[in-house]
Amino acid sequence: MSHQAVVGKSVPKGRFPISLLSLTAGAFAIGMTEFVIMGLLPNVAEDLHVTISQAGQLITSYAMGVAIGAPILALFTNKLPQKLLLCLLMGVFIVGNAISVIAPTYTILMGARIVTALAHGTFFGVGGVIAVHLVRPDRRAGAISIMMAGLTIANIMGVPFGTFIGQQLGWRASFGAIVLMGIVSLIGIIFLIPRVQQEKSAGIIQQFRALTQPKLLLMLLMGALGSGSLFTVFTYITPLLEQVTGFSEHRVAWILVLFGFGVTFGNIFGGKLADWKLMPALLGNYAALALILVVFNFTVHLPAAAVITIFVWGAAAFGILPGLQLRIMTMAKDAPMLASTSNHSANNLGNASGAFIGGWVITHMGLTYLPWAGALLPVLGLLIGLISYGMERKEKRAGTNTEPQKQAG
Repeated sequence: MSHQAVVGKSVPKGRFPISLLSLTAGAFAIGMTEFVIMGLLPNVAEDLHVTISQAGQLITSYAMGVAIGAPILALFTNKLPQKLLLCLLMGVFIVGNAISVIAPTYTILMGARIVTALAHGTFFGVGGVIAVHLVRPDRRAGAISIMMAGLTIANIMGVPFGTFIGQQLGWRASFGAIVLMGIVSLIGIIFLIPRVQQEKSAGIIQQFRALTQPKLLLMLLMGALGSGSLFTVFTYITPLLEQVTGFSEHRVAWILVLFGFGVTFGNIFGGKLADWKLMPALLGNYAALALILVVFNFTVHLPAAAVITIFVWGAAAFGILPGLQLRIMTMAKDAPMLASTSNHSANNLGNASGAFIGGWVITHMGLTYLPWAGALLPVLGLLIGLISYGMERKEKRAGTNTEPQKQAG
């Protein structure tokens, strides 16, 4: 992240700048378009005359579009001015959702979802790069967490609101609301985000080299394991709470809202911790996540304790994101946008893998073993993080030891 500067703006000394809110609004709209369809699958299937299973592929294709397509798009748009690229991505997002509103067939809706997914991953990539340049160096993780807060708030407010609109006015109305949110974000980006000057753009080969550093690849794997841990359990949280804990369907809905508040709190607090001590905070968060899921194996049988554990679990699961994003961007100085986008790709692959692992555990072991499986993944992530951290410290020591020799020579 060495060759960019904000033009015409000094780095803020106090609070976070209001321009960050345009990135938050964009993240909110993206969060809605990714998750709102989960509550509207029956409506979509009936209207487009497909099965529920086929409608579910609209979710899978979106995730794959983020995981595979977004890094490719980031790779080939690296030379574009950051603000212009952000505007173009939000334009693609708006168009993709507008097509979803009027899509006459399942195939066209599928295509619109894939196009929108390309904007998703790259938006967070370039948005992360811009966010850290809007604040002073010791508040960079906090700036990323402010942007990511849009994604977490979308789960608390946007998805229930969008689902309600879809159930009352038809699923197309939900995508219409997302289009309006996208337009609000685009206006904010145009008028509030300062221009980021790029003095030098790395070539494709340089970007690949930056991304394929062993310790950076370990961090991407670490992130995927964190996301995989979350989705191993969260994908099946409703049957777990209903069949094991004994909650009614109505109460589960409110517990998930509480989980969303935990997620939002964890995202903001995790950003503050990462700005304080980046790697120690990240490693500590993974250790806490594993411990909380171990505890959940016991509290899942106790309704009140289960509710408390779920809130804390949400905070720990999303407290990882700002620090991880900043760490990966810092390690890939020649390709921060590609690295940031690849982080979201790794997370989406982790989401899909976690859902698969959870399904396998239920089939072969039973619902009650889900938290144990979820706890194992952050333990692996913690070990990988320690290896990556150790590699970096070893490199620094080697660099310190060779410096006196160079001066003597």
